[in-house]
Amino acid sequence: MQQITLKKKKLSFHAKEAFKTLRTNVEFSGEDLKVIAVTSCTPDEGKSTLSLQLALAFAEKGKKTLLVDADLRKSVMQKVCASGQIRAGLTNFLVGKEKLMDVLVGTDEPNFFMIFAGQVPPNPSELLGSNRFESMLEAAKKTFDIVIIDTPPVTSVIDSVVVSARSDGVVLVVKHASISYQMVRRVKEQLSTSGTKILGVVLNGVGGKGSGFYGKYYGKHYGADYGYGYGKQYGKASYGSSAENKTESADDSDFGMDLK
Repeated sequence: MQQITLKKKKLSFHAKEAFKTLRTNVEFSGEDLKVIAVTSCTPDEGKSTLSLQLALAFAEKGKKTLLVDADLRKSVMQKVCASGQIRAGLTNFLVGKEKLMDVLVGTDEPNFFMIFAGQVPPNPSELLGSNRFESMLEAAKKTFDIVIIDTPPVTSVIDSVVVSARSDGVVLVVKHASISYQMVRRVKEQLSTSGTKILGVVLNGVGGKGSGFYGKYYGKHYGADYGYGYGKQYGKASYGSSAENKTESADDSDFGMDLK
């Protein structure tokens, strides 16, 4: 298992209370909810920061928490929160090159573990829809109290819908005064069509610059060069054949130890 030191962000009192409230709302959404996907309509709405802070809120309560970075095309999670080198991530496991315990990352925060995205693959949707990803989630349910998955924006690619369909519920992040009602409605319909249980919507950036709320904390992670689009060439690494992508074993799809 890899180890990192988290980059600590100082949150305002209102931001801390907002994340605790969100944590409580998720808990009261159902007893059997263990895998929660977080997505947004478009880039630059703060979903990755929200995923991180929601996961930390669960860990602070004593819940053994796993944060999975499933934004395989344009991940920002490592830059946002990690101090230290990450050798392997989710992609490396999904293509069969690493065991699950080898991509798991322990942190200096008690009860808090992560799996980073890893190298950018040429086929993210296929990997996230694979049996290996499903087996990973099943193993995570047995090992952790709560699993938070950061997924790409819904309107950019299909990846988030694929992941959300395998989750117990999804939280939709909407940035205040930047997304139209019609777009949010289309995204809701797209998620609902896949059978996803929508737990609720987080309205992000409320209050503007003068409120002291957590709007200023979000919104600068993706930028204008967000690398989604089916026509782009992603990465140069070799990931093997599709047959290799579908293989799995009890050894490499299990965390294999009791994490303290």
